[in-house]
Amino acid sequence: MARHRSQRVGELIKQEVSDLLQKEIKDPRIGFVTVTDVEVSGDLRHAKVFVSILDGKKEETMEGLQATEGFVRREIGQRIRLRHTPEIIFRYDDSIEKGTRIFEILEKIDEDGEDE
Repeated sequence: MARHRSQRVGELIKQEVSDLLQKEIKDPRIGFVTVTDVEVSGDLRHAKVFVSILDGKKEETMEGLQATEGFVRREIGQRIRLRHTPEIIFRYDDSIEKGTRIFEILEKIDEDGEDE
């Protein structure tokens, strides 16, 4: 039961953080960022927000996101009614880069197979 609730809260946080990144946060260090997933602890006290960064300035963007953690937490607390607002922690998600790399390897293998 608690796991199902943490998943629902995670989805709500994902929507709200995405909205905040698009409309509210104006930090010039934060470029094109996509929220890929949110993991919420069972007691709803901590939320890891996984982001994908598409403009290549990974370190600078992560610094900007970490600087906004307090603002994001306050906004989440106002938008989602919870007894305790979870602590927001931004984490870099490299799954898109890994998927692209695997796709390139598979294409190369396919090209090598056609040459024979």
